[in-house]
Amino acid sequence: MHDPLILHPANDADACVIWLHGLGADKYDFLPVAEALQGQLPSTRFVLPQAPTQAVTVNGGWAMPSWYDILAMSPSRAINHEQLEASAQMLIGLIEAQRDSGINPARIFLAGFSQGGAVVLHTAFLRWAGPLGGVLALSTYGPTLAGDLSITPDKKNLATCCLHGVQDDVVLPAMGRAAYDWLTERGVQATWQEYPMSHEVIPAEIADIGRWLSTQLSA
Repeated sequence: MHDPLILHPANDADACVIWLHGLGADKYDFLPVAEALQGQLPSTRFVLPQAPTQAVTVNGGWAMPSWYDILAMSPSRAINHEQLEASAQMLIGLIEAQRDSGINPARIFLAGFSQGGAVVLHTAFLRWAGPLGGVLALSTYGPTLAGDLSITPDKKNLATCCLHGVQDDVVLPAMGRAAYDWLTERGVQATWQEYPMSHEVIPAEIADIGRWLSTQLSA
C-alpha cells in the first residue's frame, strides 16, 4: 500500500480533507487543486491517498491505479465489491489516523473524483459510523447506493455536495443524479451543481468547492 501524499497547512491543522483520485490517476492528480484550496484554508490538512495498481477488466485487463475493478459498463457498472470494501477500509483507516492526530472527525471531509467518489459515498453513508464534516462527490456515482438500503439518522445531517459535468460521457450525469436522488430521498441535505464540462474539473468548480468548504468550516 502506497503512503498518502499529505499537505500540511501553514497553521496548526484543525480540519482535514481526504481526497481520492479517479481511475488510472494517482495521488498527485489533485495536488494542484489541494494546494489552491489550502491557500484559502490555511488550517486545513489535505491527505491524497494512492489507489493500488490492479487489473481493470473493462480496460482490457490492464493493471492501473484503481480503487476497484469494473467488470462491465452497462446497463450499469458491474464492480468488484470486495475491492470496493478494501478501499473503504483504507479510507476509514485514514479517517481514524486524522482523528487520532487530534482532528475532530466533524471537521474531516471526504472528497472523491469519479471512482474515488464512489468509494467516498459508500464509505461515508454505509460504512463509517462516526461523524464527518461533509462529502464532496465530483463527477461520480453511487454503485452501492441503490434499492432499499437505509442510512442511520445521523447521516441526514451530513453536508454533501454533488458536482457533475453536463457533457460527461464517462460517468453520465444521470448516474450522478441517481446517487444524489437516493440520498435526498433519505433526507440527506445534499446539493447538486452542474457545470459546462466533460469528465474533468474546471476552475469554476474548484472555486465553488473552496466556498463550500469555507462555509462548512465556519459553521
